Amino acid sequence: MNIVLSLKHEEQNFIAACIRKERWAQKKLYEDSYSKMMGVCLRYSNNSEDARDILHEGYIKVFKNISKYNPGTSLNAWIRRIMVNTSIDFYRKNTRRRTEDLENAQQKSTTIADADSQIGEKEILAAVQQLSPAYRMVFNLYVIEGYSHKEVAQQLGITESTSRSNLVKARLKLKEAISSKYTEYGE
Repeated sequence: MNIVLSLKHEEQNFIAACIRKERWAQKKLYEDSYSKMMGVCLRYSNNSEDARDILHEGYIKVFKNISKYNPGTSLNAWIRRIMVNTSIDFYRKNTRRRTEDLENAQQKSTTIADADSQIGEKEILAAVQQLSPAYRMVFNLYVIEGYSHKEVAQQLGITESTSRSNLVKARLKLKEAISSKYTEYGE
């Protein structure tokens, strides 16, 4: 029991240090959650450069709003929510700027691996990143984050039927991309 109380007190002190903008606490928070949050941002972005932009913008929001964190809830879940919302903002901002067909804009080359290779996490992530931003956002929010179509529609400013349609199309495109990888590997 004393260990639990000690840990809660330690977390409160840590959060208080972040609120006071103490660099050691901010650095620790960043380092402790970086890899998980980078994974979240990678799922929502086209590439690692965009993911880093989202991540850094997200951490700016985390440090700016750390006083709003509710102790007793999961700090990682709170940071994750900020990263997802930052990804949505990034998507909205970039959607307004795009004027060309997103399906044809991205031509990525792939290298053919030997037959012994297996499709893995990196290949799946690459396939998700190749989805159009609209498909990728719906796929991530619905499948990964667990939002309903109604919630996805509200977050992205689209209709529920568009959310459902985009999810179906995203899944088909992912299936095609993954199937083509297996074909490349000779399986």
